[in-house]
Amino acid sequence: MTYIQLAYLHLITVVPAFFIGAVLLVNRKGTLNHKLLGKMYMVLMLLTAFITLFMSAEVGPTLLGHFGFIHLFSVLVLCAVPAAYLAAKNKNMKLHRGYMIGVYVGGILIAGAFAFSPGRLLHTWLMALE
Repeated sequence: MTYIQLAYLHLITVVPAFFIGAVLLVNRKGTLNHKLLGKMYMVLMLLTAFITLFMSAEVGPTLLGHFGFIHLFSVLVLCAVPAAYLAAKNKNMKLHRGYMIGVYVGGILIAGAFAFSPGRLLHTWLMALE
């Protein structure tokens, strides 16, 4: 699979996760709707993090010629999402909330900001629209 194909797959998973995550953050917690959307959000975030592991870092230093600093967010998501799920299952809502806020802020907002920085593919695509 090419880098461009992986980028499209990544966008297919992360864009809906961005919106679902925002809805989850602002709406009432513990409802059936929250639980259903939360499971969708978790699956989308796990998929998007897994996909990014196959995308090589194009900017900055790399480890093994592939992994860059932005891949740390993938690891964050791959660890925090299962931990958040287990916390919710164990009725530890404070821990669950902390993990999920961390996933949204780190895995979507901060990583997304880096993804739009100069030299990265999304920045190139965005500048091509102007």
